[in-house]
Amino acid sequence: MRIADFALERYFARWEFAVEYLLCASDVEGYPVADLLDLADDEARGLWRDLRLGYTESTGHPLLRTEIASLYEGIDPDEVLVFAGAEEAIFCLVNVILGPGDHSVVTWPGYQSLYEVGRAAGADVTLHELREADGWCLDVDRLVASLRPDTRLVVVNAPHNPTGMLPTHAEWAKLTQELAGRRIHLLADEVYRLLEFDQADRLTAGADAYPRGISLGVMSKSFAMAGLRIGWLASHDRELLARCAAFKDYTTICASAPSEILAIIGLRARDRVLARSREIVGANMVRLDAFFAKHGDRFAWVRPRAGSIGFPRLLDDTPIDRFAAELVEAEGVLLLPGSEFGYPGNHFRIGFGRENMAAALARLEAFIASSRRNGG
Repeated sequence: MRIADFALERYFARWEFAVEYLLCASDVEGYPVADLLDLADDEARGLWRDLRLGYTESTGHPLLRTEIASLYEGIDPDEVLVFAGAEEAIFCLVNVILGPGDHSVVTWPGYQSLYEVGRAAGADVTLHELREADGWCLDVDRLVASLRPDTRLVVVNAPHNPTGMLPTHAEWAKLTQELAGRRIHLLADEVYRLLEFDQADRLTAGADAYPRGISLGVMSKSFAMAGLRIGWLASHDRELLARCAAFKDYTTICASAPSEILAIIGLRARDRVLARSREIVGANMVRLDAFFAKHGDRFAWVRPRAGSIGFPRLLDDTPIDRFAAELVEAEGVLLLPGSEFGYPGNHFRIGFGRENMAAALARLEAFIASSRRNGG
């Protein structure tokens, strides 16, 4: 396989651990291990105490698959496959479904592997562009019009990275009904699911929507446990999951034993874990609302509906790549230019899941004030 460099991950490899403030992080502030262990029930505490560092079941610990299945309305534990993070799940699934002569439609801008893996597998990939002028909304009619007889997979990331887009219930029902009628698989990238600002907006999970729907989940985002590297696929299509499991034999084979036990603890305590994430995100959204109201002459801002990230636009003539580079140099604050998604213009990703965001915004404000004084 020959695959293009992953621009966003190369950018973070350079900057993520070299800056003081990561104002473009996609995740929520990492959950402290000691606090997580305090949430363990007696069974999970025993699993952790008696853990031996051997191989785990390739499909995932049975108790972990049971907890993951409980996140959905009608998924059984045998309809869950555990991976070493969402990235591995994407890589295996797309390689199993797509090959030369196949077609896929993927929402964009977006996480590069959602479309680049398909291209590397030999498939023709159509990018379904979300547009700021439309409030970043999913245009179901335009997406459906791009489907072809050889379309095998549609990928929709919702809640969306980087815009915070979330389709309405009506839009989601229309799309899933169209795909079900055409027998096309849907990969619903739901890594920000459960971080909706209004819980009434939460969509039916892809895995629950129709038999060929597939849900992608992970402990990294809403659950604030990126360091566990635990992701999963859930679907009623057991034959597809079996093919993914066979492909996984060539990647990680199985997940980390300690990570699986910690994920079990986190999922069993999900109410406490998610309440913490929502509290951090909610408080930071208040700060962002005030920031963008104050600097409306400098930034355009479509408020996200879910998740912990948004996609503002710098309004002046300074290229966003230059603005971001100067901000890092002057204040140690990192933004993610839209160019790292291959997206033109002056957009950038801002993350609001970290506990030090108030300090990061203060540094950004200081930079803006300084640039104004200097005529920038």
